[in-house]
Amino acid sequence: MTSPTLPASPAPAPAAPAGRFARLRRGRPEDAPWVRPAFLALLAATTALYLWNLSASGYANSFYSAAVQAGGESWKAFFFGSLDAANAITVDKPPAALWPMALSVRLFGLGSWQILLPEVLMATATVAVLYGAVRRRFGAGAGLIAGTALALTPVAALMFRFNNPDALLALLMTVAVYAVLRALETAGGGTKWLAAAGAAFGLAFLTKTLQAFLILPPLAVVYAVCAPVRPLRRCGQLALAGLVLLVSGGWWVALVELWPADSRPYVGGSQDNSFLELTFGYNGLGRINGDEVGSVGGGGGPGGGQGGRWGETGLLRMFNDSVGGQISWLLPAALVLLVAGLAVTRRAPRTDTARAAFLLWGGSLLMTLGVFSFMAGIFHEYYTVALAPYLAALVGMGASVLWEERTRFAASATLAAAAGVTAWWGWELLGRTPDWLPWLRWAVLGAGAAGALGLLAAGRVDRRLGFAAAGLGLAAGLAGPFAYTLETLSTGHQGSIVTAGPAGGFGGRGPGGGFPGGGPRLEGAGPDGRGGTAMQPPNGFPNGFPGGGRTPGQGQNPQSGRNQGQNRQPPAGFPGFGGEGGRGGMGGGGMGGLLNGASVGAEAKAKLLRDADAYTWAAATIGSQNAASYQLATEKPVMAIGGFNGSDPSPTLDRFKRYVAEGKIHYFIGTGTGTGTGDGRNGGAEGGTTTGPGGFGGPGGGNSAISAWVQENFASTTVGGAVFYDLTSPLAARR
Repeated sequence: MTSPTLPASPAPAPAAPAGRFARLRRGRPEDAPWVRPAFLALLAATTALYLWNLSASGYANSFYSAAVQAGGESWKAFFFGSLDAANAITVDKPPAALWPMALSVRLFGLGSWQILLPEVLMATATVAVLYGAVRRRFGAGAGLIAGTALALTPVAALMFRFNNPDALLALLMTVAVYAVLRALETAGGGTKWLAAAGAAFGLAFLTKTLQAFLILPPLAVVYAVCAPVRPLRRCGQLALAGLVLLVSGGWWVALVELWPADSRPYVGGSQDNSFLELTFGYNGLGRINGDEVGSVGGGGGPGGGQGGRWGETGLLRMFNDSVGGQISWLLPAALVLLVAGLAVTRRAPRTDTARAAFLLWGGSLLMTLGVFSFMAGIFHEYYTVALAPYLAALVGMGASVLWEERTRFAASATLAAAAGVTAWWGWELLGRTPDWLPWLRWAVLGAGAAGALGLLAAGRVDRRLGFAAAGLGLAAGLAGPFAYTLETLSTGHQGSIVTAGPAGGFGGRGPGGGFPGGGPRLEGAGPDGRGGTAMQPPNGFPNGFPGGGRTPGQGQNPQSGRNQGQNRQPPAGFPGFGGEGGRGGMGGGGMGGLLNGASVGAEAKAKLLRDADAYTWAAATIGSQNAASYQLATEKPVMAIGGFNGSDPSPTLDRFKRYVAEGKIHYFIGTGTGTGTGDGRNGGAEGGTTTGPGGFGGPGGGNSAISAWVQENFASTTVGGAVFYDLTSPLAARR
């Protein structure tokens, strides 16, 4: 079988009506009448579903929202991806993902909807591109299955309503695969389509650097082997696509590297103010081997298969308690259907586009899956949204191919196996949250078993019965992720570490951040989220929590009690919890604002706004999340000392002193109960609790040195849970 397509509709397709709107509504002349309305309904349903309750997440990840606000105020900040409009430091990613949101803010003002609406539109676009990629070779039914599976993936519902770069990255990777498929379909080779794929990769690099290149090897190899042109021409086309990639992704890098360092913002996340160092270090090889200088706890090396600070690695990582509920619902079926699709097309000609599609989507899935499973560096559950389009495509294509071959027992048995294993795995995942919709897991198991039995006989029974069995199996497979998706949409998600559904790792639901996934279960937490005494730091922090002692301080998780089962909450007082108003961090001190910033009260906001326009920065504070919170509350620039982790050597103490002497910074915001070390080294990992500004020190203790200098030389006032130091009122002047 070399040309798998869905069975033709029994009714002949009418001619397309005249008029642009009519063509849009009707679709291709050869399509059955239901095809275009079903596609438009899928897009409308996806958009409406993702728009529902959108503002519940507020500013979502305030780190990126602050950069969006800055880009809406300053074109220079827009270009560089600066965290503040005065351009002190950038975010730790290139800026492409910020640009659509910043343009929206420029047009419509600052707000939750203005920031998150572009992400929802990216979801609609991704579903549309995925549908188009699958339906071209496998029919409209396969495209609709793929699009629906993508829209109902819990982690997709999370990240396409969140302001991290992952949504745009998933869209661009889907576009890249689509473009390569079109190039393979084009007689004589699709040079233009291959160049379009190169442009998509280049823009994806400007979205999330080297993660964009995970699927580049399988796409290049498949085209080199399967393209319908001579080998020399294939090499030339691939070289041209590589050149387009280099230009589309390299122009911004070249400008940043050539720009005089003293007239641009510091490159956040780097240790030497170099985007190339950021790309190949913290955001590159460090993610693979775990040696991430400047990350949480420093460059501590790999976590290893026995579990590290980012969880255990290995083949089963995508199925574990932390990650499984985010992405793995359809993963067993996708792997089964990938093997089945390649088996069905094994005798096809070299240029067969059906087999090439399985190789492209399957290669993309396996490559990304392998890296995510074994990477020892920073890994968060929400990264797995990158897998969602590949999984969905394989499910749609594989189901289509096997349905056409259902009269053969091997095909119907494989379909039945895919439906059965999906239902079983859904039952297993739902069992991890036994108190949440306990009836659903048994309904999924029963319906899946019935559907699998029906599919086993689909080739030997009435067509309508076969369709009913297929529909039942599909519904059973999607019921679990659909329920998780609805739960995800029903509540807001804020902070740096977020998870979908009622389960799936530390943190993420509502205000506050949380532990990196894969840490230990926390004991001793009361019903209000206040910490007990038996809390342990995650693996990788043997000396205790960075910036503090072995036991974290007390705080409050305002969303405590909302999550159940395996959705384990971080202890109160850990980054992203506690602080003013019970959410956010611990002011500017310690590592309290690493995962989510402080909640800014009316008194603090009023204090910052007083004469703010007379200063370049209304305030400075340790860590980007803390700075972001104050900046979003006031819409005035706030300097993030040390960048996201508080560990970037920016600014130096001498430069900070110069800013203060020039009257550019009004306040330094610390905390009354910071968690710095006495000597300012190692990010406070050896120290207990101190009083004063605190500081999560960078290399050489630079940021803690700033904190200490401020404490020694300026008067302080406590405002809410934070300590304000007026940098225009030195103590010496009062003596």
